[in-house]
Amino acid sequence: MLMPPKEMEGILLVDKPGDHTSHDVVARLRGKLQLRRIGHAGTLDPMATGLLIILVGKATRVSQYLIGLDKEYEGTVELGKVTDTQDAEGEMMETRPVPPFTAAEITAAMAGFLGDQYQKPPMYSAVKIGGVPLYRSARKGVEVEREARFIRVMNWELTRLELPRFDFRLRCTKGTYVRTLAHDLGQKLGCGGHIAALRRTATEKFHVSQALTLDQINALSLPEIEKRLIAPRDAVPSLAR
Repeated sequence: MLMPPKEMEGILLVDKPGDHTSHDVVARLRGKLQLRRIGHAGTLDPMATGLLIILVGKATRVSQYLIGLDKEYEGTVELGKVTDTQDAEGEMMETRPVPPFTAAEITAAMAGFLGDQYQKPPMYSAVKIGGVPLYRSARKGVEVEREARFIRVMNWELTRLELPRFDFRLRCTKGTYVRTLAHDLGQKLGCGGHIAALRRTATEKFHVSQALTLDQINALSLPEIEKRLIAPRDAVPSLAR
């Protein structure tokens, strides 16, 4: 009697493009790998690029361990413009003049966001209230009361200043909305602001330099992809005990 083929299992690091949602990436990989059991360990906003941890086959069971890992980002804030989504994909709500800030002034304002804090999820997010994603209510113009969530910002540094934009590096806990940090920083500076670009560079020990683009994955055979999978026990040390 023939044994059924062994299901592919492991963790695949993907460099998400900016024109795909996290769900789009999962859907494309589901077709490529010919598997139904595929998920991810922490979504990225549609416009964001970078590291997306994909769980293949039985590796989906370690999702809870990987979602909780700290994240690192690089991005760009544009001051003087406030959007309804707090990023560049939203509709412009307000424009204000941008003072001639120095790097020291912006850095000092950023320092106020370091440490433990509570952050309210933005209306344009996938957080569900009463079973309904917030973004659906936002599209109807309905503001929903939502509970602030605990987050921690370990590091937020300015890396380049060219007003009205500046680049940054950020390290934070899971569940942190980087675009909300950008929005709140703009409010603190008095001119408003939004995220113009965002890239996840790392999730704990996993770095985007280890990831494959969708085009690279599409060019590989299934056995070649299987060789790139990380075993769950190597990704989650507690499983190896």
